[in-house]
Amino acid sequence: MPAVCPRVIAYTPAMRGTRVRVTALLLVAAAVTMVSGQQIVQTPFGIDPLGRFPRADPRATSRTLPAGYTGQFQFCRLRFRNAPDGDGGGWFVDYPRADENLSSRLSEVTKIRISADERGRPRHMVTTASEPDLLLCPFIMMTEPGGAYFDEDEAEQLRTYLLKGGFLWADDSWGSYAWDWWRQQLAIVLPGGTFPVIDLPMDHPLFHTLFNIERVPQIPNVGLWVSRHQTSERGPDSPETPARAVLEPRTGRVMVFMTHNTDFGDAYEEEAVSPDYFRRFSTVAYAIGADIVVYAMTH
Repeated sequence: MPAVCPRVIAYTPAMRGTRVRVTALLLVAAAVTMVSGQQIVQTPFGIDPLGRFPRADPRATSRTLPAGYTGQFQFCRLRFRNAPDGDGGGWFVDYPRADENLSSRLSEVTKIRISADERGRPRHMVTTASEPDLLLCPFIMMTEPGGAYFDEDEAEQLRTYLLKGGFLWADDSWGSYAWDWWRQQLAIVLPGGTFPVIDLPMDHPLFHTLFNIERVPQIPNVGLWVSRHQTSERGPDSPETPARAVLEPRTGRVMVFMTHNTDFGDAYEEEAVSPDYFRRFSTVAYAIGADIVVYAMTH
């Protein structure tokens, strides 16, 4: 497992100096804290240099490689169908700027090599749970999971992906109905009796991989903040921002990380809309996002 540089920058919302340091870290590449030692590379399951995944038939792996795939990090987004009685805007919320912006920031604060196109823009991938390209993604994110629907085949493939070493971040569900719906869909993938959902404590290594995080903030969509300076999108039905997870039973590795009643995707997508929004929400969102990605790539 690659070593993580012991020099970390702590984030405490009450500490303005810390926020300034995190902002400077994100904006000035010369001041970044880096993952030291080894280069982290995203490669197909079965030929991962860290040896995390079972070796597969290389002929089968080579046939699934999409055009432009280099083995460097690509942000992966999960595309899914929306249920008519769910509560979510769809897989494409915050796409593609959130995917590109988080990738760009990762290249500034870590040594992760980001795959880029001929114009230098970060490459990103969209895949469903049933497509073989999913196995090229040690990290994948989904937005608005409160409306998601998985059939049995998708659930089985996503379960296989997670148990092989994959990592899913589900972000931007708001209110009790969206959470209950997502829990039902997640139970199809990972039955709760074997894979319970837990509250992830703030002393968990995921929150201290690169930055020391003391709380998960409530991040509103940028329009709500600019117009009302309000963070809770569902009023009294979304008062808190619990960080929840599903662990791999044998190793304790986080397989699924869930941020509820908060919108990290908008903090990435809309970072340039409002300086105030960027300072208050995007800086800490990038710090947490870097922790999550580095954790996913090294566990």
